[in-house]
Amino acid sequence: MIDFRPVAHIIGWLLMALGTIMLVPMLLDLSLGNPDWQVFLQSALITVLTGGLVALATANALGPSLTLRQSFLLTTLTWIVLPLFGALPLLIGLPGLSWTDAMFEAMSGMTTTGTTILTGLDDMPPGILLWRSILQWLGGLGIVIVALIFLPVMKVGGMQHFRSEGFDTMGKVLPRAADISWMLLQIYAGLTILAGLAYLIAGMSPFDAVNHALTTVSTGGFSTRDASFAAFDAPTHWIASAFMWLAGLPFIRYVQLVNGSVQPLFRDIQVRAYFRWTLYAVGLVVGYRLMTSDEPLEAVIREASFNVVSLFSGTGFGSAEIDAWGDFPILVFIVAGFIGSCTASTGCSLKVFRYLVLFEAIKAQLRQMVSPNRVIILQLDGRRLQDDVVASVVVMFSAFVLGFGILTILLSLSGLEMRTAFTAAWTAIANIGPAFGPEVGPTGAVDGFPAVAKWLMIVAMLLGRLEMVSVLVILLPRFWRG
Repeated sequence: MIDFRPVAHIIGWLLMALGTIMLVPMLLDLSLGNPDWQVFLQSALITVLTGGLVALATANALGPSLTLRQSFLLTTLTWIVLPLFGALPLLIGLPGLSWTDAMFEAMSGMTTTGTTILTGLDDMPPGILLWRSILQWLGGLGIVIVALIFLPVMKVGGMQHFRSEGFDTMGKVLPRAADISWMLLQIYAGLTILAGLAYLIAGMSPFDAVNHALTTVSTGGFSTRDASFAAFDAPTHWIASAFMWLAGLPFIRYVQLVNGSVQPLFRDIQVRAYFRWTLYAVGLVVGYRLMTSDEPLEAVIREASFNVVSLFSGTGFGSAEIDAWGDFPILVFIVAGFIGSCTASTGCSLKVFRYLVLFEAIKAQLRQMVSPNRVIILQLDGRRLQDDVVASVVVMFSAFVLGFGILTILLSLSGLEMRTAFTAAWTAIANIGPAFGPEVGPTGAVDGFPAVAKWLMIVAMLLGRLEMVSVLVILLPRFWRG
């Protein structure tokens, strides 16, 4: 039987941290004279008090380390409980917002999906807008880092939690999880600060620059404007494209880069593939747009690059009505979203590394069919692929495709038109952001979706962010009997 107390104790600490962070938008609203500061004070008190009581009640439950089952359970419950409390400021601060909509927005934020049910963002209270951005920044990498910092302090091993979150360290670049998490936090914060400064120089207001820096580096996609990046000048589009793409690289490679090792970044086969595939997709969209539109060359390249990188990285920002570009660009965008960025990045979806492994497995199987007696050793970038790696990739692909198909059918049965159901399933399970179809609002909001469709997407966002298997494993009866 699983001992829940160590898991509850850690989640209690995380809730106290989340409640403390709520004071940041509270101070913003207070400084601007906005009465919404009371919303964040109430939410912070509820969250901190609940977390504190849970932590106190389980204070004597921690052992020397978490078991594998406790680690999987901690990962899943963290991504359920924190959005529940993260929804409080939205539920209290936005009159008329239902619990379903508040939970949808919070889950979309923390899973860095970026799909929104909110409209009228341009006139929304600044504290609420900042809180949405903070949720995405925490969800991008922050929650994992905070957990990894807490676990060693509480004398609970953090590496199992690190692995269950789906991060590929490509070998031990640092001796301890605490060291890795601290350097990741520094790099993550550093990229966020650089992005904010770049936006500020390009002409964004300080408030817009901070919010978009938080949601760019986290590859989240929430904006302070209904029009997203279409509301800003061209230089900000190029800056966003650069930082979205950088956020899609393995953060472990940044750690190695900071430690003076440059070669791993440039030798990483998935980084090279990610770069090539991004160029191919941009080239296809640019070529099609040049043949079908009379827009200036710079605008065509800029908009194609921005939106391809946005979907490849899973950010979901928009700079134009891409739904009106034609079927071929939409097909390219959907494929890009299904591929995703690199492992150990803030991006989601299936990830480049898994496609590379799958391609090698398919090629090996074809060669085996031609030469049945030949012994074929699977290799990737000159290194042997272990059987368990290939098996995990096949399982992940199978679960993803099956989950996507089931979700599309269920969303269609909930009342959505098939095109809307398809893209809503795509955007939720791959954590991308935009959806297309007649039920999607003119600003891209999905507030008109039925409540059952929203809850289906909430579950899909959770499954997609935690890469399917780590959530599904806790549904097995054997998991609870062990």
